[in-house]
Amino acid sequence: MKGRYWIDTWGCQMNEHDSEKMAGVLEGLGYLPAASREEADVLLLNTCAVREKAEEKVYAALGQIEGLKRRRPELIVGVTGCVAQMAGDALLQRAPWLDLVLGPRAEGRLPDLLARAAERRGIVDTTLYQDGLFPPGQPVRRDPARVKAYVTVMEGCNKTCTYCIVPRTRGREVSRPLADVLEEVRRLAGEGYREVEFLGQNVNAYRCPATRAGLADLLRGAAAISGIERIRFTTSHPLHLRPPIIQAMAELPQVCDHLHLPVQSGSSRILAAMRRGYDRELYLARVAALREAVPGISLSTDVIVGFPGEGEAEFEETLSLLETVRFDQVYSFVYSPRPGTPAAGLPDDVPRGVKIERLMRLQALQRRIQLESNARLVGRTVEVLVEGPSRRDAAEWAGRTTSNRVVNFPGAGVRPGDRVAVTITAAGPNSLRGEVAPRRAAARS
Repeated sequence: MKGRYWIDTWGCQMNEHDSEKMAGVLEGLGYLPAASREEADVLLLNTCAVREKAEEKVYAALGQIEGLKRRRPELIVGVTGCVAQMAGDALLQRAPWLDLVLGPRAEGRLPDLLARAAERRGIVDTTLYQDGLFPPGQPVRRDPARVKAYVTVMEGCNKTCTYCIVPRTRGREVSRPLADVLEEVRRLAGEGYREVEFLGQNVNAYRCPATRAGLADLLRGAAAISGIERIRFTTSHPLHLRPPIIQAMAELPQVCDHLHLPVQSGSSRILAAMRRGYDRELYLARVAALREAVPGISLSTDVIVGFPGEGEAEFEETLSLLETVRFDQVYSFVYSPRPGTPAAGLPDDVPRGVKIERLMRLQALQRRIQLESNARLVGRTVEVLVEGPSRRDAAEWAGRTTSNRVVNFPGAGVRPGDRVAVTITAAGPNSLRGEVAPRRAAARS
C-alpha cells in the first residue's frame, strides 16, 4: 500500500464522476481511501468555477489545508477541475505550497504527475488534451452501495454563451466512441447497477467519432442491455433537443420521464444577450414537443437572475415562464461575472440587493409550484427505485421515481436496488412520503 487518499468534490455530476475516476486511478496505484483529510497522504480538491461562490469555497478550503501541509510537508496536495484550469499558475501565487494544479482534461495524466510531485512541488498542467476522457478500461471507484452509475459520453462545449466559463475550462466537444460507452454500460449492468446517467456538458450534441451515431442511438443501444432498468442523461441544451431524441424518450421505457433542460431566462432579449441560440418561443416549443411525446414528463431547469441589462420587465418574463412550464425543480442563481467570459466585460448594472430580492421572489414562486405539483400525486401509486436509508430517518428508506422525485417511506425487507410500488400519502415541495403498496402496477411519475 502506498498510502491513503482523500478527494473533496464541488460542482456538477461531471465533477462527481471525475472524482470517481481519479479515485480509481489512485487505488490502481495502491492507495486506499482515507477516513478524513488529516489521514490522507494525497489530498485532491476537485473544483468548480461555474459560480463565484463555488470558487470561493475552494480558496477557503485551501486556507484550512495550509496548516495541515505545514505540519506534514510530505503530504501531496493538488487542485484539480475547473478552478485549476481557470487559475493555473495563479493558484501557486495564492498557495505556493501546492504540489499539483491539474485541469479536467489533464486528470488522465495523474499517475505520472503524482510521481513527479513526490520529487518537487508546483506542477501545473492545464493542457486541453483531446484525449482528456479516460481511456477504455480505466478503473473507476464507484460507491458500491449506489444503484446508479454515471457514465461520461462526451466532454467540453462548442457553445459561446456569454456568461459561461465551461468552454474555457473544459475545452471543445469530444465524444467517446459509441462502442466504448455501451461496453461500459454492459460492465455496469454485470456489476449490478440498475440505472445509468449519461454525462456531458452538452450531452444531446453527442456524436460518435467513428459512426456519427447520436444520442438517440446511444439511448437505444443502452436500453437493449439486460439489467439496465433506468436511463437518464444530462445536461441538455434546448437547441439540440431534436425529434430523434424526443422519439427515443417516448419509445424506450428504460429512458426516464424526466429531463433537465436549462433555460437561464424567460426573456428573449436577455437570452440573445446571453447568446443562448434560442428565444423564449423556441424553448416553449421544445417543451410542448416533449410533453406531447412523453405525457407527464417532469422538467427541471437552471435560471440566472440579474444578468447585465435585466430590468424588471425581463425578470417578470422569467416568472411568467415558470408559471407556464411549471418546472418540477429549478436551480436558480444570482449572476456573477466569470473571468474571461464575454459578459464579464458588460456593466454589472443590476444592484446586488435587487438580484437577491429577485432570487427570493423566484424561489418563492417555484416552491409554490412544486408543492402544488407534488400534492397532485397524493393517493397515487408510483414506482420507486430504492437508493438507501432516508436522510430524514435512518429507519426508513428513500428512493426516486422515474420522474426524479424523492420518496421517503417505511418498509421491511427492502434493499437498495429494489423497485417498490409506493402509495403517496403526503407531499412537500422537495420530496414525497408514502407507504409500500400491495403488489399492483405502479405508475411512472
